[in-house]
Amino acid sequence: MPLIDNGVYVAGRRLETPHSLDETYELMREHGGMAWIGLYRPSTQEIESVAAEFNLHPLAVEDALNGHQRSKVERYGDTLFVVLRPARYRDREETVEFGELHVFVGPDFVVTIRHAESPDLGAVRRRMEQNPELLAMGPEAVLYAVLDEVVDEYEPVVAGLENDIDEIEDQLFGDSDDDALSRRIYELSREVIHFQRAVQPLRDMLEFLQRGSVKYSVDVELQRSLRDVLDHTIRVDERISAFRAILDNALTVHSALVTRRQTETSLAQNDEIKKISSWAAIIFAPTLIGTVYGMNFTHMPELAWPFAYPLALGAMVVFVITLYSIFKYKKWL
Repeated sequence: MPLIDNGVYVAGRRLETPHSLDETYELMREHGGMAWIGLYRPSTQEIESVAAEFNLHPLAVEDALNGHQRSKVERYGDTLFVVLRPARYRDREETVEFGELHVFVGPDFVVTIRHAESPDLGAVRRRMEQNPELLAMGPEAVLYAVLDEVVDEYEPVVAGLENDIDEIEDQLFGDSDDDALSRRIYELSREVIHFQRAVQPLRDMLEFLQRGSVKYSVDVELQRSLRDVLDHTIRVDERISAFRAILDNALTVHSALVTRRQTETSLAQNDEIKKISSWAAIIFAPTLIGTVYGMNFTHMPELAWPFAYPLALGAMVVFVITLYSIFKYKKWL
């Protein structure tokens, strides 16, 4: 069901739990209370119904229908349209899953449109209903609670990414598959960039809400709570920036290590080639002399000379010793 939870609140307490959007509109007008409507992947008709009832701006409705929006906050008269990019860390796959949440906030209503499992808006509603004083502050209090939940859910993601980065740092100087490690660093860098795109706009969004607090008579305590969420957001953003720097360095170090290992392998191969070439040259010298004297010609110089054979052997030994000494001096052997 797209309609996950629905309530009409007066003075911070739930009076009714309507089972349809039309019933919500009627009870809201009857009690003069605040409607908090929670939708999960709603149909076009349901979004258009909400838009018609609360007179939502067409551009905001178009964004809600199309989805795939960046994190942002926009004000249309006395209505706020907020887009958030919640995230959660999946331990089994060691990946970050991003969602999308749209929030419409008006003078007497809050509409949340969730397109993923995160964030846990049910927990937000339960927490707010247990604190009627906070909920009595109106739709702005609900928006604060939603923002706080989204930012709180970033913490496990930060912890998961930090653990992945620690594993990569351990693998850098260990025995690991270079291709697999390069791919892992790249994938993790991409996740961190996507995460930063979700978190970074929140700073400007929260500052925008703070600037409008006085104009729209937002409770002082609620303003302080928003500042706390902003501080938390800044800390998360700073850690993500640090992650990006670490991963950039890790990729640089990994490239350097791969290059060094390739160079060492190449040098080792060159040493082997030098050794093989040296021994081939040493063997070639006596072989050449022996080949010349092994030719079966009737008339050859020095064949009748008594010292021809010892001279040939001596020449072979001299060539071998000379070549061996030269190659040893050049450290080819």
